[in-house]
Amino acid sequence: MISDVTGVLLAGGKSRRMGVDKRFLTVGERPLLERSRNVLSQIFERVCIVIAQDSPLLEAQIPVVRDLIPSSGSLGGMYTGLHQAATPYVFLAACDMPFIRTDLVRHMVNQRDEMDVVMAYWNGQPQPTHAIYSRNCLPVVEELIKGGDLKIQRLITAPALRVRLIAEDEIRKIDPDGRSFLNINTPPDLDLARSLCGDLMDDRYGDPTEHA
Repeated sequence: MISDVTGVLLAGGKSRRMGVDKRFLTVGERPLLERSRNVLSQIFERVCIVIAQDSPLLEAQIPVVRDLIPSSGSLGGMYTGLHQAATPYVFLAACDMPFIRTDLVRHMVNQRDEMDVVMAYWNGQPQPTHAIYSRNCLPVVEELIKGGDLKIQRLITAPALRVRLIAEDEIRKIDPDGRSFLNINTPPDLDLARSLCGDLMDDRYGDPTEHA
């Protein structure tokens, strides 16, 4: 178990495109939030969930904290998780990613030394909700929020931060199809995830039975 990184799950979205609270939609007979929590709990000694200030309080087996800065999106969720963590790093993930892989997360964690951001890069896009952030990010995030810029990917171009991008070729060696980065935002996304789930029933993904 990794002790100097806290697993942080973002679970404060409004689910507007889905129409229902997607945290509790099931993929592979488990709610999305539970699947993600179970994977991170296999890797990290400490795991927490960040919810919006106006979100109903979750009943969970791990700490749940509310956003310190309201209406600041994923950037604010990362800020809250990093601010509240007792570790120098956090691994940030969205709770609506049903196929997070333990081996890919561990690979990214192994790249953290002397880095402030370790972020996956897939399909030509950075993946800021599958990334590692150090406490050195806090002042940069504060400045972005003060300036009204809530794009979390801005951190990879911040001059003050040391950044390691995990290239697509490197990711493919572990996750050939990049299913780790599939987000459930719409009913078709949910249908796709459910169709894929039967092919992925092993504990590298979000269905570890030992944490039922």
